[in-house]
Amino acid sequence: MHKYEEILTDLERQIADRRYKEGGKLPSIRQLSESYRVNKSTVIRALEELESRHLIYSMPRSGYFVVKMSCDSVPVPADDINFAVSAPDPAFFPYLDFQHCINKAIDTYKNDLFVYGTPQGLPELLVRMQKLLADYQVFTSVGSLFVVSGVQQALAILAALPFPNGKTKVLIEQPGYHLFIEQLVTHGVPVMGIRRSREGIDLDELERLFKTEPVKFFYTMPRFHAPLGSSYPTEVKKKIAALARKYDVYVVEDDYLADLEPDGKADPIHAYDGGARVIYLKSFSKIMFPGLRIGMAVIPASLVDLFSRYKRIADIDSSMISQGALEIYLRSGMFERHKHKIKAAYAARSRVLRRMLEEYRPLACDAVQEMVEGEAQSPVHTHLLLNASVPQTQLAERLRKKSVVIEPIGKHYLPGFPRDNYLKLNVSQAGEDEIRKGIRLLMEELGRYGVR
Repeated sequence: MHKYEEILTDLERQIADRRYKEGGKLPSIRQLSESYRVNKSTVIRALEELESRHLIYSMPRSGYFVVKMSCDSVPVPADDINFAVSAPDPAFFPYLDFQHCINKAIDTYKNDLFVYGTPQGLPELLVRMQKLLADYQVFTSVGSLFVVSGVQQALAILAALPFPNGKTKVLIEQPGYHLFIEQLVTHGVPVMGIRRSREGIDLDELERLFKTEPVKFFYTMPRFHAPLGSSYPTEVKKKIAALARKYDVYVVEDDYLADLEPDGKADPIHAYDGGARVIYLKSFSKIMFPGLRIGMAVIPASLVDLFSRYKRIADIDSSMISQGALEIYLRSGMFERHKHKIKAAYAARSRVLRRMLEEYRPLACDAVQEMVEGEAQSPVHTHLLLNASVPQTQLAERLRKKSVVIEPIGKHYLPGFPRDNYLKLNVSQAGEDEIRKGIRLLMEELGRYGVR
């Protein structure tokens, strides 16, 4: 990466973290060149790029200023510190780049975008996705790839499908993805849970369930589990793949945060299966923006025809305009640059979060029993295990009065499943200064429930 791109990325991150307020002035060119230890022309190039992206503007003899949000944007209360929301920070949305890609897609694919497509997806995007997935150690043929309207659609189809193993139950981690839980319960799909904690899952219990229950598929988030933030080590992923083969159970692997993985050796379960029983799901909603509604599903050969038929009945095809724009966004290199920017920003927030949790933990007394330590956790969320006596609903109400937003974990569990008193913390929409302030207020409030 060129030096001006590093400066550009760092300034974008600081603007997104509200270090430089809307309408506020940036340091002078001389100050920036001294701070980054580069010549002025390098700084000017970075500032001109920021200006072309409408993040800053220049005033003659006055300097550069941060652009204010447009009047039709959704206002966010200035004092709110939100540890509940998991959607990406709108400050990182690639508005201008993607607008360009949409316009280019209309010119490039105009004969394909305004008619019905195919259930599988835009052919050019499928080829592009095949190459991208190989970077994640997911090797597959184009014939096994399907564009879906978000991972949620893929999960809905899979829950409804009759599987070749003739089994009927869905097994999910607890806690787990709340919208999938709601979907399964709402539609009366036979479902059961297996406890997941910071240490992972009990593999003996997983084997017992695979052996004794009619499990058609096991839904798992091996990487950066939501809401816990922890990941499975390699040996556990290999064991899950081996158990799936042994007991004829499919695995649905939701790898929604693959783009934020800092460890290049952290392969998905799919890499240890060869595509026979692992259904791999890839989302773009957390790395780009939720409204894109484009995801990818890698479907084993034994399910391709069924999945295609069910998807065609569900929606004929996923948004062709979005598919065309995404193909251009990937092909142009814009996605790689955006991924680097957002990874750097979230990594910085994660470091601040870990430091603040360590620094302020004594304020909580014994109200916090455990917290995730080390680097092998999600860059955007983590969890605390609270004393069983801490009432999360009451805690959330007290913090809300201090403009700190948390969300009780109850919706991440199946009805009746035993719950651990986890407190989930997301920092995807909390700037670094907000994290510092918010964690201090959280720990102070937790101290009310602890024994000193």
